[in-house]
Amino acid sequence: MPEDWSNALVVVAHPDDMEYGGSGAIARWTAQGKNIAYLLACRGEAGIDTMEPSVCGPLRVEEQIASCAAVGVSDVEFLDHPDGLIEYGVPLRRDIAAAIRRHRPECVIVSNFRETWPGGSWNQSDHVAVGRAAVDAVRDAGNRWLFQDLGLEPWNGVRYVAAASSPLATHAVDITDSFDASVASLRAHKAYLAALSGDMADPEGFLRGVAEAVGQRFGGVLATSFELLSL
Repeated sequence: MPEDWSNALVVVAHPDDMEYGGSGAIARWTAQGKNIAYLLACRGEAGIDTMEPSVCGPLRVEEQIASCAAVGVSDVEFLDHPDGLIEYGVPLRRDIAAAIRRHRPECVIVSNFRETWPGGSWNQSDHVAVGRAAVDAVRDAGNRWLFQDLGLEPWNGVRYVAAASSPLATHAVDITDSFDASVASLRAHKAYLAALSGDMADPEGFLRGVAEAVGQRFGGVLATSFELLSL
């Protein structure tokens, strides 16, 4: 994965999306001195079956902020698209393009937006909508004739768009030294994890299994994978 950049914007649908695999790379990059900000399309208010959205949303916001702190990120922004019902379209593209123009990243990082995950399980519609909207918003942000009402200068400086944990992964990042930080970032989602069962409820076990599997393909180290897109 190219690392010749200084500023990045992570764009994901929900709290915890980047933590299930990608945050080890974020921790590596912030340790290198890179500036990384997060934009979340929703507050995760519909993510815990046993908790009312009015309670769940603020709690998950707090957990995401703590999770980002664990990997060296303090700039975290939340939009108010409805959890579970996020729609691809101009409003979402507009919101993401605005963030790109504000943050002026060289690299935009999204979570997997393909129809399936590695291994074949079906992806969730919010992930698909937000990832695709973010890719399109990179172009939107650079077109001065789009979203002129935002009052923000166009930004054509995005050089890389990378999708974490894609089944079409082309690149990887060695997270051997940042693996513990990735585990800590996922553990910060305490309420969410408490409502889960199975492998995904065990941060260290789940993340190590993924990192080892990726490493077998990309050099034998603990690693996280990305699909590097050509725009």
